[in-house]
Amino acid sequence: MNELLTLIATLTSGEFEHPFWFLILPLPIAIYYFVPAYRTKQMAIKVPFFKLLVNAIGETPSEGASQLTPSWWQRAALVLSWVLVVTALAKPTILGPVQVRESLGRDIMVVVDLSGSMAEQDFMSKTGDAITRLDAVKEVLADFIKSRQGDRLGLILFGDAAFVQTPFTPDQQVWLELLQQTDVAMAGQSTHLGDAIGLAIKVFQQSGQSRGKRESDRQKVAIVLTDGNDTGSFVEPIDAAKVAKAKGVRIHVIAMGNPKTVGENALDQETITRITKDSGGEAFEALNREELNNAYMAISQLEPQLYDSTTFRPKQSIHHYLIALVVLMYLTAFSLATIKRKRLLSPKRLSSAQDKEANVLGEHHG
Repeated sequence: MNELLTLIATLTSGEFEHPFWFLILPLPIAIYYFVPAYRTKQMAIKVPFFKLLVNAIGETPSEGASQLTPSWWQRAALVLSWVLVVTALAKPTILGPVQVRESLGRDIMVVVDLSGSMAEQDFMSKTGDAITRLDAVKEVLADFIKSRQGDRLGLILFGDAAFVQTPFTPDQQVWLELLQQTDVAMAGQSTHLGDAIGLAIKVFQQSGQSRGKRESDRQKVAIVLTDGNDTGSFVEPIDAAKVAKAKGVRIHVIAMGNPKTVGENALDQETITRITKDSGGEAFEALNREELNNAYMAISQLEPQLYDSTTFRPKQSIHHYLIALVVLMYLTAFSLATIKRKRLLSPKRLSSAQDKEANVLGEHHG
């Protein structure tokens, strides 16, 4: 019963895109009164037994040309088909099922350092066990992405070189699974930070070009996690940050290394500060898991969700169903008329009619 009521409500909530076509509905009436029907001329012969033929056939004679007279069902079919054709020209539409259109917020590219120093076990897990820096990143990111509904996430890994692990996707589960597959040193032992930022800018630009102007205006954010200074990038990190600013990409950097470390794994805090300042982002230090989690919470406040969803019901035209009904009705009518004509012209019926006519003529001559 509920489904029937829903169907009735859907049909009654429809509309016509071209209602002016209904103005031609009275046209057949005007033609009927002002345009005379076609009258067929036939040859006639004189016979001496005309009255006998008329009585045998059962037809009333009339003067002048003959005119075919349709039966009631033929008239009804003609009127109904005309109404259906005019209604189809008016293009009736009904409202389809409710659909949800989601407006995605930001594009967030997470750039993760996989150099050898990320294997240092100087972070604590949720259970209090010592874990590597990379494992701590995975745990915190798993919580972070839950608060990014509507954002598209990407993942870039870097070491001796930078590569895209995950292109932008709204599927958080897929993104997290690909993050879990990462391992220390899978991109090399070095820290090519500038190249990683340059690759992130390139991915942002390609994504905007492929999705049109509207998508190119989306807010772009890069979150870089590193525990060392840049070692031999083709693009200097500060220069990459300036390009990011020009392309509308904000860069937040989370420094996970110990600031007292020296050598290749030492943090270049001055460079990190310049990167964030030149691109419009913020810099954070995370010497333990709690600070790492706080850094992501701060980023969430700096980059709040820009998620919006709207519901709508698309219009569906049903004019083709009306035309199909007209075709089906005419096919049925012609089929029934053909079957009836064949039955009337069957040899048995013709023989019976001839015998009847012969008996009538015999009685007259008798």
